[in-house]
Amino acid sequence: MSAMTRDTLVDSRQEILRTAARLFQQRGYDATSMNDVAAALKLSKGGLYHHFQSKDEILFHIMSHAMDITEEKVINAVRGISDPEERLRTLIRLHLHVVLSERDREITVMLHENHPLPPPLRKRINARKKEYIHFMERLIAEVQRIRQSKGVVSPRAAAFALLGMINWIYQWYKPEGTLAGEDLVQQYTAIFFAGAFQ
Repeated sequence: MSAMTRDTLVDSRQEILRTAARLFQQRGYDATSMNDVAAALKLSKGGLYHHFQSKDEILFHIMSHAMDITEEKVINAVRGISDPEERLRTLIRLHLHVVLSERDREITVMLHENHPLPPPLRKRINARKKEYIHFMERLIAEVQRIRQSKGVVSPRAAAFALLGMINWIYQWYKPEGTLAGEDLVQQYTAIFFAGAFQ
């Protein structure tokens, strides 16, 4: 296969995933058919099946890409920060920005549509999610040690609370509303730090 053909194939797959992510976000996974995805791309159904064997496979790749985005834009971006408290504040800000990003629709699809994946694919995505939770948990424990928190809140409970708080934003946030993204960053950071580090 020539480099040009390979690049075209990769571009086509990315376009399918972007379009499917938009449709899943707007209509929901169950309400979107392979015909809908093909029609939105002006592809035949056979053309779509040339790239992906099933809707489950498309959803898995969308979710996998969402984890790639989280790894690149959040985890890798904070790893170089030596101060644990600053690392956690930055993680909150970056994670919140990823959830609010219009470009990264894969994130909201991953947050909303985990249940339809077949067990083997769901297991692979869940393993990556667990890695992220453990990363947050270790970071929260480190900040608790430095701040000499009394240990009322376990790092695990705090990590899940933080994820729940941030990941739910996509359900209600309106860019044209009164709350700006940066305001949310400051308020969520303040709420979390006040609760987790007593």
